[in-house]
Amino acid sequence: MKTNIGVFFGGRSTEHEISVISASQAMHAINRDKYDVTPIYITKQGRFYTGDALFEISNYRNIPSLLEKCTEVYLKPIYGDYNLYRAKTGGLFGAKGPVCTLDVAIPVLHGTNVEDGIFEGVLETIGIPYAGCDTLASANGMDKITMKMILRESGVPVIDYVWFTDKQWFSRRDELIAKIEEKIGYPVIVKPANLGSSVGIGRAGNREQLIEKVDIAQKYSSRLIVEHMVDNLKEINCSVLGDCDEYESSVLEEPIKSAEILSYEDKYMGGTKGAKGMQASQKRIPAELPAEMTDKIRHLAGETFRVLSCHGVSRIDFIVDDDTNEIFVNEINTIPGSLSFYLWEATGLSFDKLMDRLVQLALKRKREQGLKTVSYDQNIFSMSGGVKGGVKGGVKGAKSPKH
Repeated sequence: MKTNIGVFFGGRSTEHEISVISASQAMHAINRDKYDVTPIYITKQGRFYTGDALFEISNYRNIPSLLEKCTEVYLKPIYGDYNLYRAKTGGLFGAKGPVCTLDVAIPVLHGTNVEDGIFEGVLETIGIPYAGCDTLASANGMDKITMKMILRESGVPVIDYVWFTDKQWFSRRDELIAKIEEKIGYPVIVKPANLGSSVGIGRAGNREQLIEKVDIAQKYSSRLIVEHMVDNLKEINCSVLGDCDEYESSVLEEPIKSAEILSYEDKYMGGTKGAKGMQASQKRIPAELPAEMTDKIRHLAGETFRVLSCHGVSRIDFIVDDDTNEIFVNEINTIPGSLSFYLWEATGLSFDKLMDRLVQLALKRKREQGLKTVSYDQNIFSMSGGVKGGVKGGVKGAKSPKH
């Protein structure tokens, strides 16, 4: 019997459509002689659907029509139940039986509510093997503030920054502006802390522009970050595949932007209409860099992956200051657009082999987790003497289980 891969995509995210494109590419790359594939589309309202119509990207032009051809499903939050169940009419739970059983899950989800550890936590609750970063690594990788804190503490270079919440901005605006101007100065780049795909990002060259850009960014996130803007910069990306103990880095790419900041259109539409995913953007592969700089960036990409305890395939984005040749980690994409397959093809690993590696990584992690102790066999409530401690209504005198 073939291993059945459940590919999850869509979601309640500003990067919903990009997820659909990435998942479509991934599903078509999976070797059907070896695997079965079950598409699970998560709508912008958070409902789950499956069906063969989800394989065809052109069907997403009319979502209501698409969903009429699909079956609404759900996962039970019960450990060990890997079944996908049919929902009742109207999306109510309580189906008669499963639609199918998933052997492995591959989340191809981008952005908040899905790539930030929330969905990964659902999979961990169920216990289904899945490829990609776990809840902690996903959350740390998604939030640009905590990511930079961890990397800086671990000796990985990041650009100077100031962070704050939206409420702090409204209550202490003048103080924060003074701090930004004193610590990093203009120009700066303003970002929502937990979004990708260049959503809500803007450059500010003075105080007036800073206020304007922060006001835009706070519409997308309650946590905001302002970074020093390297004017004469080169953007370099590197993908990493594996787990935090055994991984490899891809060749490098240099995205070509049409403005000061690599835009949403630059990334996913090649600067034009007709999105084809991250591989459609303009880029140089491999990036034209000195060998020593190439090696250093690939090393730092691996270190970023390791320090954040990543898993599966990620893409680390760098900034190179062309004036000083300094290298900084800009951000990590724990589920990168198009799964960075184009970087791995340039490295010598085909897309179908990349998907095979992700499945094997998921199964390997599940085997290793099975060797860890997660609970004790003893029931302390049944032990003689009762339970010690200050729990109201507890029984006195119980002994703690031995470790």
